[in-house]
Amino acid sequence: MAKKSAAPKITKAMQIEIDRRVQLAVAALDDSTDILWRIDRDTRDRYDSDRETILRDALIAWRQNPLARRIVSLTTDYVVGTGLRVECKDDATQRFINEFWDHYLNQMSTRCADLCDELTRAGEIYIVLSTEPASGLSFIRALPAINVQEIVTTANDVEQEIEILEKPAGIDTPDPTRWAAYNPLNDNLVSPVVFHFAVNRPVGDVRGESDLAPMLRWLSRYGTWLEDRARLNHFRNLFMFQVQKAFDSEAKRKAREQQLNANPPAPGSILVTDPDEIWSVLQAKLESHEASEDGLALKKMIAAGAGIPLHFLAEPESATRTTATESGGPTFRHYERRQQKFVAIVTLIMRAVLSRRARVDHSIDPHVEIVIRAPEISTRDNVSLAQAGSNIMSMLIQLHGQGVIDDSELLRLAYKFVGEVVDVTQLIAAARAAGARTHDNQQPAPHTTPDERQPEPNGQRAGGSI
Repeated sequence: MAKKSAAPKITKAMQIEIDRRVQLAVAALDDSTDILWRIDRDTRDRYDSDRETILRDALIAWRQNPLARRIVSLTTDYVVGTGLRVECKDDATQRFINEFWDHYLNQMSTRCADLCDELTRAGEIYIVLSTEPASGLSFIRALPAINVQEIVTTANDVEQEIEILEKPAGIDTPDPTRWAAYNPLNDNLVSPVVFHFAVNRPVGDVRGESDLAPMLRWLSRYGTWLEDRARLNHFRNLFMFQVQKAFDSEAKRKAREQQLNANPPAPGSILVTDPDEIWSVLQAKLESHEASEDGLALKKMIAAGAGIPLHFLAEPESATRTTATESGGPTFRHYERRQQKFVAIVTLIMRAVLSRRARVDHSIDPHVEIVIRAPEISTRDNVSLAQAGSNIMSMLIQLHGQGVIDDSELLRLAYKFVGEVVDVTQLIAAARAAGARTHDNQQPAPHTTPDERQPEPNGQRAGGSI
């Protein structure tokens, strides 16, 4: 009789390795947003499939999850607000800016909000700029980030983009569409170009990441938790009557059951039964201990990922007005940085628009200073800065009168306490020039007597004869 071979003995080291691999497998299958990373010498970007999954999930979350929609709209409300305004000091250039901005094919006053939504939702925007060669008027369109297949850059600098490759539209066009990246040193009016702007982009990466990316799993879990909570409350309120009675036969029991089902007792009605008929109510006993704490923990994770306080997500918790005011500080700083980024994006686009127009219309100054007027992030800062400036000015004026500080230091400290950064030297020079012009305009003409006036032709004086 053959001897059975003994099963291999699992050592402690083998058990540790088995447990480690099981944990890795569970973590990989736990959530679709648990992604792999491409680790090589060329780039640290995500895999294309992982990026497309995140972009698709972010769009679905924005469409279906109220919290995701609110997080995106909050960023746009603070960054764009009531709208941006583009101003310059050259009249001809300003008229063209207004024409471009208000053109019915551009509608930049509303398009800026859509572009800011896309920048928050996808982490990057691709803006296609096309120009009519005859008039030099440009038009703006956006390319969905999920449609971008590849970004071609120079070999030694990932920030110098050469081409944007758009995915093929279908079977009839198997090759990708090639868009030239905007290059101010090699630009023409005929070919459309693409601007690529990204946020949440690690150093050395080409593509940006959505603001919703670190919150997708928690948004999904919060939605699942809330749906389970609603279903639990629904089934908790369901009940049914149970009637107990001794019946002589199964036929009589079914007849009584059909009778009660045909005429069930209405709520609040009076029910009269036989002494041997016992009525009772069956109801599911579903408990949900600490459900509110679980939902609050999920919401805190979402708020932390978005960088906003809980009361921005309709969750006042137990915060007072003071703590709510203080918790808004970091959030406003985040919105200020995003506003600076978005203003820089609009400025670069306007520079390209003016440069193309100037090739056709020589009255346009492509190098004119452009100022983008954006709304204030928080009006509360203006009140506190005004109070600080008012309180410090009296002391600064006294120090200036005593000769402790000069004009430059007085202006520097005054503007510092009102939160503005200015070039003090340039400001003083402009003020002195304006004062000199005002003094020249107000200086009276020299007084002359009638005898000192010059004689008129033919030996006559003004107003009479000799």
